[in-house]
Amino acid sequence: MSTWPQDPLNFDVHGRLGIRVAANAPTAAQLRSMLRCFATEDEVSPDITVDNRPEPMPDAALLERELAYTPNAVRFVEERVQVVRDGDRFRLHGPGELLTSLVPVLDRAMVMRGAAMFHAATLAFEGHAIALPAAGGTGKTSTAAKLMRRDGWSFMGDDWAFLTDDATVLGYEKPLFIKPHHKAIYPHLFEGARKPLVPRRFSQTVGSFTTRVHPYVIRYPRLADLARRWSPEHRMVDARRAFPGRVPTTTAPLAAAVYIERFEGARARLQDRSTTWMVDRMLGNFQIEMAGFSQRVVTGLAATSVIPWRTHVDEKCDILTKALDGRPCHVLQVPSVYSADEASDVIVQLLEKLVPTVLPFPA
Repeated sequence: MSTWPQDPLNFDVHGRLGIRVAANAPTAAQLRSMLRCFATEDEVSPDITVDNRPEPMPDAALLERELAYTPNAVRFVEERVQVVRDGDRFRLHGPGELLTSLVPVLDRAMVMRGAAMFHAATLAFEGHAIALPAAGGTGKTSTAAKLMRRDGWSFMGDDWAFLTDDATVLGYEKPLFIKPHHKAIYPHLFEGARKPLVPRRFSQTVGSFTTRVHPYVIRYPRLADLARRWSPEHRMVDARRAFPGRVPTTTAPLAAAVYIERFEGARARLQDRSTTWMVDRMLGNFQIEMAGFSQRVVTGLAATSVIPWRTHVDEKCDILTKALDGRPCHVLQVPSVYSADEASDVIVQLLEKLVPTVLPFPA
């Protein structure tokens, strides 16, 4: 019989990994929202357990005042977050919102199961996945909206995804973050009474402020939930509401990877790249696009050897290399002066020319 005080939340990540979240954990509401696409009524075997009950760490070593650690556990002192490793399973404890702590742990746990987490828009065309790794603000969300209006395309994810060592993309249909500049592209999401958003000209300033206060807000789950729901910076929207009538694709074989970046040139350009180049970019892009505390979790786990850094990077690199080997890799550079709307127009035009040429069975 379960010893949990209430029925826990269960999440099944593509049949490879189970996450169990204590129903009374302060982070439960946040993870219910952000992991909804993996929710299951069945009880999972927990590869990652999340609650607010820290475990004893007798004789823990100290790294200044920031970390306490043992051979299998790290406690981030100021944030009161604890990560415990038990073989190939993990336990995550803390009184605040824990998504930023969970992401790097999820990445490691999936790598141990043959799938690498990466940051990208992922879409499927005629049953084949196209991965679009890119930095935030490049135009991924706008590009996804425009491709969804064309025949043959389906949505897999807007931010994160997994790539297996047999070259299968596993989608992550988490909520989209819709910002003021998306109004012309997602007009139906701005109809009727909605949470007010700041004028477009102030959105960058508000975004910078949000980034600075985020590490403090997440320590207080109720405040964090209020800020997330009522922040004037963005709206969180379910993908099925963003793309009505379109059923997302859960898994698909990878056809090509196109890294999208802004640059200071005058005209967009599409260039071939090697597998090694793309692997390096995907590794680095995932790292830099994580939230600040997520990066600290990675550093802390590596510095204490709870997750040996060389082992993790080598294994993740190996998965990505196997998946990308023999598949087309490109970089698509878009002038930095283009708005998100203008950039996405160019990206869509180039993808419509490229994609049929890279599919195993051209459309």
